[in-house]
Amino acid sequence: MAGLGGGLAAFGRCTHAVVRALPESLCRQALRSSPGPEVDFARAEREYQLYVGVLRGKLGLQVLELPADESLPDCVFVEDVAVVCEETALLTRPGAPSRRKEVEAMKRVLESLNLNIVEMVDENATLDGGDVLFTGREFFVGLSRRTNQRGAEILADTFKDYAVSTVPVHDSLHLKSFCSMAGPNLIAIGSSEAAQKALKTMQQMSDHRYDKLTVPDDAAANCIYLNIPSKGHVLLHRAPEEYPESAKVFEKLKDHMLIPIANTELEKVDGSLTCCSVLINKASEL
Repeated sequence: MAGLGGGLAAFGRCTHAVVRALPESLCRQALRSSPGPEVDFARAEREYQLYVGVLRGKLGLQVLELPADESLPDCVFVEDVAVVCEETALLTRPGAPSRRKEVEAMKRVLESLNLNIVEMVDENATLDGGDVLFTGREFFVGLSRRTNQRGAEILADTFKDYAVSTVPVHDSLHLKSFCSMAGPNLIAIGSSEAAQKALKTMQQMSDHRYDKLTVPDDAAANCIYLNIPSKGHVLLHRAPEEYPESAKVFEKLKDHMLIPIANTELEKVDGSLTCCSVLINKASEL
């Protein structure tokens, strides 16, 4: 959720979403943490269009769609290349060298929104946005195969108004592979030992006590919370046909408008719901 407005009153507010179309090269060339079945491009494209359709049509966001780039097979996962909070955007230095050129198109679109752009130029730093959890009060940054301590330090220097704590990530690609914000004070967390250990670390590092929503499946703990003025609390979560037991947990959130979204194909290449958008809350320029 590191794209949303700061402060608890504004948490989850969103006016714009940046997304990027799927390149066909994703099917065979996208990075993946473990071998598995090939991505069905037609199905992945349908799931992506439904995702964008929810952001644009159902929620009324201004969606800025970047074109696919066949030379960048992972480019649909825009979250990793920018962390946006309030009016400032940190362009990251992704941990995978093959992904670093993805930052160029993101820089252009964020400049078009007149955000304050900070570029991570330190060659010793790596940071993927998938390792950045913004709670509205503070940042947690996963130290993973893709994100290192120097990357976390640069994020802290960029967003000085917020505390930044680091969380070791071992058995997953990113911190948000097993957690996300499901509401203004609510952390959705998977049930695995690694997820629960990370949550305990976050609880120990924070001065604040968060509520938690524990779901059986780590992948389903990655959801998208939005606070849309005309809709109230909105939660995009994984579809019941994918993770039926986790979906039952989300269905207990009676104050939320729940929108199930399938992500079966992109999950094959480590994609989750938050990966495919950078969410931005732009103040009205009247």
